[in-house]
Amino acid sequence: MSIRRLPPELVNQIAAGEIIERPASVLKELLENALDAGAGAIQVDIEAGGMRLIRVRDDGRGMAPADLALAVASHATSKIAALDDLEHIATLGFRGEALPSIASVAALRITSRPMDADHGHRLEAGPAQAPVPVPAPHPPGTTVEVRDLFHSVPARRKFLRTERTELRHVQELLRRMALGRPEVAFRLTHNGRELLHLSALPAEHSEQRVRELMGRAFTEAALHLDTEAAGLRLRGWIGLPTASRGQPDLQYVYLNGRMIRDRLVTQALRRAYADVLFKDRFPAYLLHLQMDPALVDVNVHPTKHEVRFRDGRLVFDFLHRQITRALAHGGAAPEAPSVETGRPEAQVESAPVSSPWRGDSGGGSGSGPDFPAAPRPGHLPLPVAEARAIYGVPADETPAGEAGPDHEDVRDRGMPRLGHAVAQIHGVYVLAESATGLILVDMHAAHERIVYERLKRQYAQEGIARQPLLVPVAVAVTPAEADLAEDSGALLEAVGLEVDRAGPEQLRLRAVPALLARADGEALLRDVLADLRAQAGTAAVEARQQHLLATMGCHGSVRANRRLTPAEQDNLLREMERTPNIDQCNHGRPTWVALEMADLDRLFLRGR
Repeated sequence: MSIRRLPPELVNQIAAGEIIERPASVLKELLENALDAGAGAIQVDIEAGGMRLIRVRDDGRGMAPADLALAVASHATSKIAALDDLEHIATLGFRGEALPSIASVAALRITSRPMDADHGHRLEAGPAQAPVPVPAPHPPGTTVEVRDLFHSVPARRKFLRTERTELRHVQELLRRMALGRPEVAFRLTHNGRELLHLSALPAEHSEQRVRELMGRAFTEAALHLDTEAAGLRLRGWIGLPTASRGQPDLQYVYLNGRMIRDRLVTQALRRAYADVLFKDRFPAYLLHLQMDPALVDVNVHPTKHEVRFRDGRLVFDFLHRQITRALAHGGAAPEAPSVETGRPEAQVESAPVSSPWRGDSGGGSGSGPDFPAAPRPGHLPLPVAEARAIYGVPADETPAGEAGPDHEDVRDRGMPRLGHAVAQIHGVYVLAESATGLILVDMHAAHERIVYERLKRQYAQEGIARQPLLVPVAVAVTPAEADLAEDSGALLEAVGLEVDRAGPEQLRLRAVPALLARADGEALLRDVLADLRAQAGTAAVEARQQHLLATMGCHGSVRANRRLTPAEQDNLLREMERTPNIDQCNHGRPTWVALEMADLDRLFLRGR
């Protein structure tokens, strides 16, 4: 067969195969055109899930008759004119393919009127149909109707799902668009029944749109974020780890107002949450990233969901750092002296975050009244009994010359965020009285996070300090485990473990991290080897190091059924207030919960 030029109708149908997948794809293109036209209110009417009718009416700038005829021509657009424009795209659409592609697979009618015109014009286009604008009544703005989608391409119509499924895709698409543009009003009807009606909101009330579309459960457990650095600005809301979900259905990211699904962005956010999420859980977030359009290429995929950053490493580091800091310091107490040195910890620049909707009993790093931190009771070197024993202080004694804490005096001077310990329950939980109710702390989970954060900080600053063992510990292992330890010697040394191979099935542990000097060395090494075996070839070195530090932090934390003195209980609370990410342990479990007085009153039916 000789080479021939394809007819325009077939060219448009091929383009439609890339752009138009289902009714929601059509609606996306029409909504982007309406927003680019400056619409302040958009009405969407669909029938049969969008397969029979999709109508989008806006109050934007409208089109003159000449523009109306060009709108359905291939590669005709008002948004770019030269290559330089393509490198600085600030609009949602720019290809000029959407309307001709839609007209090639459905019956298309466009009625439009510019603001300064006396009346509008209507244009009807379809497969093999020559469009000619004719006068028609219409208010300022544009209405686009798409009927009988894929009626001219029956093979494509077979791939559409049921009416309910297509409607669900349409609703999700409209929800995504509305979350990105709270200043625009949206209304959706299906078969004549109203499904959604959102009023236009000023910028200062945009959280109302978030509450309407993402639910009160999200807004009550979310941190507000607004930060910028290196020419990038990030604002929006990030869900607390305690409000994670079983599926990634509440994850919305916008780049310069355009909704995107980018792997680099997703990976940065996943890494930021890695330390605080429970296994197989997904975070919820709504984020707006703003940057110079010249630094991003949106002309990567026909659907424009994917983008390519000119400096991907900068974007990745910015997102990862800001989200990590927000999660770590969103509700943390002010900086306090370091336990080991008595000097302030290394200053960590935290993103400005707040939690405007969360109550004080939000189950995370609550945002109650800002109380000054109480003096540190007893000046304990470490917050738990095992740590006291390292320095030769028995757990049930107070160092000579030091008085125990006078709790009444401490309360008089101000209540800390996590209150003061009043009891230990079954050697597992610490009960504390706060300014507004009570706090219940899982002491193992909390101390696990404290030790882990210390290990991370020490590793980042100067490497893990090691404690040589007076008598090396011999550990019997399998030949495979011995080979693994030998091959991973550099990684083990980086996290503070010095291991030699003493035989085909034996290892010798010579040093452990100084912070874990009291831990069971053999159990620690076996768990680290198990982690190495599970992660072999599946994680980057940095991720494996963090995972090993988390495992070691678990071994270095106080165990259940250990009795702590009142001073140690209070000191644990103070350490928690100074520790980033303290709301979750290394495995994502919550470390504390709060009950307000109102919650307690409801339990006992007080006031009824």
